[in-house]
Amino acid sequence: MYALSVKKENAHADCIWSCDWGRLTIGSQTEDGIGSPPPPSEEEEILVTGGIDDIVRVWNYRDGEISLRHQLTDHSLGVVSVALSPDGTKLASSSLDSAILLWDTENGSKIATMENGPVDAWTVLFSPDSQYIVSGSHSGMVNLYNCTTGKAEHSLDTKGKFTLSLAFAPDGKYLASGAIDGIIAVFDMASKKLVHTLEGHAMPIRSLCFSPDSKKLITGSDDGHIKMYDVAHATLVGTMSGHTSWVLAVSFSPDNEHFVSSSSDGQVKVWEVATKQCVHTFTEHSDQVWSVRYNKEGNKLMSVSDDKTINVYSIPV
Repeated sequence: MYALSVKKENAHADCIWSCDWGRLTIGSQTEDGIGSPPPPSEEEEILVTGGIDDIVRVWNYRDGEISLRHQLTDHSLGVVSVALSPDGTKLASSSLDSAILLWDTENGSKIATMENGPVDAWTVLFSPDSQYIVSGSHSGMVNLYNCTTGKAEHSLDTKGKFTLSLAFAPDGKYLASGAIDGIIAVFDMASKKLVHTLEGHAMPIRSLCFSPDSKKLITGSDDGHIKMYDVAHATLVGTMSGHTSWVLAVSFSPDNEHFVSSSSDGQVKVWEVATKQCVHTFTEHSDQVWSVRYNKEGNKLMSVSDDKTINVYSIPV
């Protein structure tokens, strides 16, 4: 059954622009000196949201309840992007104040500030190995910051315009960026070279996402369309239409066979990869839906919106 399972209203004082869903392992991972096994570690579901109220909020999600874990208030302007590291222990956030901050998810302390100068950092994300935080900028450069030192270590030149969106292939091989003019750049991360430029959209690309097997790339644009590419051959394999306005977010399901999109039409749509058809539409938000994410199992979905609400949906698997 597709169903709305939790609705958290007024989760922020203003529009919510970004979210992520991860899992944090609490407890000791090491054996003691006698060689007895470590105490059982506990996994906690963590939701993260960033809003125009300048605040990053970390939430616990347990037994269908969303409860506030941390409120992180170091940003001085709206938070445009939040991302959890693959293991859930770290959180990166970027804001209109140009700061990229790194946080400890468990205790809510600030670990580092990325030294990015006065550039507009839009999307932030972690590399699959958690070594780097990646961010796009107005100049079309994509910067890789070392998580330990906070220093920029690599810059990738998209040879294009303002980078709005970024995605890493789960296998770490490719990084894709989407620009304000609709151009997609794909980098080979071993050589740090631009390998493909895809001209699928004529309007800004708000979001892109690789499939879990790293073979496909989906893109969402202000033109209202979603495109799917074969990454290795840089070929367009499908165009999906159904939203009546800008496509603001796309995200792949862990099952590799579905993905989800959200739009300024207020809708959240679930799509089947094989048929390229929409299989369900959620209409529970009353305003544009900026960000959407699956949980690790792929049986739940979260979305955040200008209506200040976090919605969690149940998805049949």
